[in-house]
Amino acid sequence: MLKADSDPSNPGLIVHEIRKYLQFVSTLGCGGFDCSAQAVEMMQEWGSGRRFHIETIDQIEKMAGDCCCCHLSTGRRKIVFGSGDPKAKLMFIGDYPDTEDGEQGLPFVGKAGDLLTKIIYAMGFTRENVYLCNVIKCSLPGMREPAQEEITACLSLLHRQIQAVQPDIICTLGQVSAQAVLNTAAPLAALRGRFHPYNNRIKVMPTYHPSLLLADETRKRDVWEDMKLVMKEYSKKS
Repeated sequence: MLKADSDPSNPGLIVHEIRKYLQFVSTLGCGGFDCSAQAVEMMQEWGSGRRFHIETIDQIEKMAGDCCCCHLSTGRRKIVFGSGDPKAKLMFIGDYPDTEDGEQGLPFVGKAGDLLTKIIYAMGFTRENVYLCNVIKCSLPGMREPAQEEITACLSLLHRQIQAVQPDIICTLGQVSAQAVLNTAAPLAALRGRFHPYNNRIKVMPTYHPSLLLADETRKRDVWEDMKLVMKEYSKKS
């Protein structure tokens, strides 16, 4: 527990108090948690006066490869982490990988991915200068909708991805991604068509998933209207 006179505005002091408490707990025989060598090295810098560094996409992906936070890890062939520019100003976040994504270990490589690629090109971008990922990092058996515990298991990883990329604009594709990123239970139909804030800096535009457009072409116009708003905001940021 932090001392009553600890200054909550001083991160170095808070870290120092945490380290002292953990050292005290260790004298009681508590061994703590297993940590990777990288995690230990990072913790050794705590309270040293050096600035905390933002994780890179490569560092997060390497750690994600060993993820076993939910049962989906037992049946996956490859983790579907993300692709594109790790410093892109525009980020697309889908719901979950399909079977082909899971086989290749890349997001949006099936028919829905082909359609998304065309949308990205029509916006004046390529897959190489945006960043693509999903909320869920493993394919779902039978392409069912994800359970809440599966979404929750991946949320920390998703937020770390966003923090690493630091985009100006996020476009969520599908209801799962919109609700996960915005932390809301509101339906997608009520969210799309306007921007929403993420961490007070990033603007989020929810829209329909490309797989829905393959089944219902009447939604394409709605998606393109959303993308026009994204392009307009992107040009303002540029």
